[in-house]
Amino acid sequence: MKHTVPARIAVATVAVAALAGCSYVNPITTHKNYAASDGTQLVMGEVEALNLLVITEAVDSPATMIGTLYNGGDEDANLQITFDNATVTDVMVPAGATVKLGPEADDTEVSGTSPVQPGLLATGSFAEGDVNRYSTIIPVMDGTLPEYEGIVDAIG
Repeated sequence: MKHTVPARIAVATVAVAALAGCSYVNPITTHKNYAASDGTQLVMGEVEALNLLVITEAVDSPATMIGTLYNGGDEDANLQITFDNATVTDVMVPAGATVKLGPEADDTEVSGTSPVQPGLLATGSFAEGDVNRYSTIIPVMDGTLPEYEGIVDAIG
């Protein structure tokens, strides 16, 4: 009976050590950058495009891209953005600043024609001159969800 207490302590010590090792060998996922909303993101050197979505009513209808561009660099970034491969919008993102994309008065509007119906994916292209070109898949949404209904109404 006297060996039972030390054996239990030894088993508990091994269990604690084994479980503590799990956090050592597995990456902590909360330290990773990820798109926490409906949109997607893209890192282009010092510029990050966050929570990107294309909002429209239907395929071949007017559409707008919403999201945020953040420039963590020391120099301004001039981007050419398109999601329909026909309409290109020039967007200047000042160094250390954020630019909000959307159809509202204080936003920078990146507009075009929706290449796909809502619920599918469009390809967004981002270029900084002829040197740096990036693309990403962007979800296309309509006004079904209340948070996007006003955006569909504001597309122009």
